[in-house]
Amino acid sequence: MHDRELIALLRELPSSRIAVVGDFMLDHYVWGDATRVSPEAPVPVVHTREENFCLGGAGNVVANLKELGVHALSFGVCGKDAPGEELSARLEELSDCSGLLKSDPRPTTQKIRVMARSQQVLRVDREDAHPLSEQEEAKLVSSIQSTEWDAIILSDYGKGVLTPTVLSAVFAESKKRNAPSLVDPKHRDFSRYSGATVVTPNRAEAEVAAGCSLSNFDDLGNVGESLRFDSGLDSLLITLGNEGMFLISEKQEPIHLPTAARQVFDVTGAGDTVISMLAVSLAGGLDWQASIRLANAAAGLAVAKVGTTAVGREELLHHLSASTPAHKIVPEGDAATLESSLGTLRREGMKLVFTNGCFDILHAGHVRYLQEARRMGDALVVGINSDESVRRLKGEERPFNQLDDRCEVLAALECVDLVVPFSEDTPEELIQQTCPDVLVKGADWKDKGVVGADFVEARGGEVVLVDLVPGRSTTGLADKIRKK
Repeated sequence: MHDRELIALLRELPSSRIAVVGDFMLDHYVWGDATRVSPEAPVPVVHTREENFCLGGAGNVVANLKELGVHALSFGVCGKDAPGEELSARLEELSDCSGLLKSDPRPTTQKIRVMARSQQVLRVDREDAHPLSEQEEAKLVSSIQSTEWDAIILSDYGKGVLTPTVLSAVFAESKKRNAPSLVDPKHRDFSRYSGATVVTPNRAEAEVAAGCSLSNFDDLGNVGESLRFDSGLDSLLITLGNEGMFLISEKQEPIHLPTAARQVFDVTGAGDTVISMLAVSLAGGLDWQASIRLANAAAGLAVAKVGTTAVGREELLHHLSASTPAHKIVPEGDAATLESSLGTLRREGMKLVFTNGCFDILHAGHVRYLQEARRMGDALVVGINSDESVRRLKGEERPFNQLDDRCEVLAALECVDLVVPFSEDTPEELIQQTCPDVLVKGADWKDKGVVGADFVEARGGEVVLVDLVPGRSTTGLADKIRKK
């Protein structure tokens, strides 16, 4: 499957209803400075200057789902306490919380981190990890069964919500609905998740469950298949950090995808990103190949950031479009793709720069010109003359390189974000479609009149003329080749 197809599938994914069941937590950060040691004990004294809260555990899955543009539903338990009110308020901004039960004796799970100048000096956990009571199990299961959802994620942190009774009921209900069920596991015994569509451990969790090392891909395939079969799972997706991910499924051969990240800064929360994207893809009817490729790409974005972060659908679309040159190219005459691509750039808040040309034999003068144009904004859209247009402008022997080749070479440049062919003699119509913030042309157009300048300036945009590199031109290169 080509990345262009993947982008099309991501754009067409419906806004599904995804349920999240599991251990919701409140992360409480206490920030301050530590400049002295306590006289009472050899510990730092932290002078508090700020406190804040964020969602942890299953809550981070909900945050990822919200960013992916789906309707999330939260099912779990919190306490009837102040942290529970804080947790509920934050969840209600992201999801339907009618399935979040309030418990009198059970406190809201909290992780309190004391930070001194960005260094964690202490963590305090407040929790009751005992299994839910039978009455609480019955309420939670009834709420899950009576609500409409297209896929369900079980976020297990071992805090007592996902009991065998709850797990069994969820898997039975998901099979009844023919809806995918996905588990982020905590327990070493994966058989407790028997009946799940897929379980998504990292390598260390899979090794603990298998009772042996999974140091190479042969081990992952052989031992992973035994683990999947013995646990009664449809599929097992093992995340491998900087080595990507490995899928073992009863319905197909194992699949290994190398990491999609250019650099890994922080793996915190990457598992939540993977399972969220996977759930949205499977709920939307995508096959395993497409689903895990999207999940892998989203994980690559997550680990390139510092801290627990969510990855949005538009962010992923832009990343996929920018990461592969072919995705920067709008097919000739495809107005819908052009509108969609421009919409993605605009939603990212980018300042659009437009320039155009034939770019027949790309040389250093072109590259420096395009780099300079790109510095005028956040994204560079390049209009490129079609073959017929070039012939009318330059003569019957031109272009030397056909349109597809010229587009591919341009798209390979890091400074170019979008390549758009046009068949007219001038880019006037394309400029009006693009509505750029900045229109760039070479300084040789100073006395000729820049096409589209009036339109851009009337909308409050800017027209910039860039000096060309002396002695660099396609015509000059062609003449030099002929003489030799």
